[in-house]
Amino acid sequence: MQQCGGYVAGHALADLTTATAVRVDPNTGERTVTDGPYAESHEVLGGYDVIDVPDLDAALEWAARCPGSKDGGTVVVRPLAEF
Repeated sequence: MQQCGGYVAGHALADLTTATAVRVDPNTGERTVTDGPYAESHEVLGGYDVIDVPDLDAALEWAARCPGSKDGGTVVVRPLAEF
């Protein structure tokens, strides 16, 4: 991501209600976007990336490229909290 102009860092996340989830079907490659948080008790946050993109659509494009969105996984997209 850094080589492509994205910036990776740690930061507090905005409230979970601002989340948008993206999932890519492993068979068709079709992207599904869901408003709101995606959290189930068996899921854990394995890590996070902070990217600098102009809008939500660009962030969803990056999320769909993430290995975590493939093979039944989900990548959740949230804006940074503003203090």
